Amino acid sequence: MVNCGFDKVLLPVDKSENSLRAVKFAGNMLKNFQFENITLFYVMAGGYLSEHMKNLDFRAELIKNSEIITKIRKKHVEENIMPFLSEYEGLLKKAGITGLIEKKVEEGDPGNKIIEFVERENFQTVILARRGISEIKSYFLGSVSNKILHGLTNRNIYLVGEKAGSIGDILVPVDGSEYSMKAVEHAVCLTMYVKEIRKVTLLRVINLSLYLERVQAGIDPEEEAKEILDKAKKRFLDQGIKEELIETKATVGFPKKEIVKEINQSGHNLVIMGRKGRSAFKDLVLGGVSSAVINKCLEPTIAIINL
Repeated sequence: MVNCGFDKVLLPVDKSENSLRAVKFAGNMLKNFQFENITLFYVMAGGYLSEHMKNLDFRAELIKNSEIITKIRKKHVEENIMPFLSEYEGLLKKAGITGLIEKKVEEGDPGNKIIEFVERENFQTVILARRGISEIKSYFLGSVSNKILHGLTNRNIYLVGEKAGSIGDILVPVDGSEYSMKAVEHAVCLTMYVKEIRKVTLLRVINLSLYLERVQAGIDPEEEAKEILDKAKKRFLDQGIKEELIETKATVGFPKKEIVKEINQSGHNLVIMGRKGRSAFKDLVLGGVSSAVINKCLEPTIAIINL
């Protein structure tokens, strides 16, 4: 079996409709693959202690006697966390997941703790819910998904959209770079094993800002786009995927604008993008294409294949 990066999958979750949606999406997709384990991961941020602090002398009791904290924590995990983690485990099994499913709870800052756990346990893929906040708010408020996206390299990160369901219609923007070809390879793997996929659209946006420059260099931008699309399409055909499943499309414009326009007009379920890892601040200042798509297209699931 071609490796799609699903050997070890982490599902950071909380008790919310967003996480419930992400778990259902993960079950629907991962049932098609063999894997080492799926881990449901919850991070406690410390709020559970607030009620108890009202009734305890924090300095005299909690600091001196860590056993009190341990008991409060254990009770909170058993009564308020494990029930919904077990519910999510049941949903994964109901979807057809037969491999090992683990439930883990740790304490700390959610974004940092998830990154630490992924790197320590060597997870290949992270699947998590997304929440609709602007790019600037995401940067300054330090959203969990934003931290994970910019804090991890060499991982697949799925940000599950507001209308997650089947992944029947996939969009893969390509530009010929190693990053976009990595996204193509991931799409090839999905198409080989997920039977519900009905169409994969390969989109090449000919950058209007560079059009004249390419012509002056003796390069035909339209012909170059065709070569990039043909190369990407060949990856699918080489794996025996039917040609009628693959659509190629070229357009001229500004990449961010054209990709967002394609997503909004065509209603793709899943968008797969390759991405060179860089900081959230650089993305904010330079206007990264993947960040623009994530912040402007909330309905589809966005898969970022990081290098």
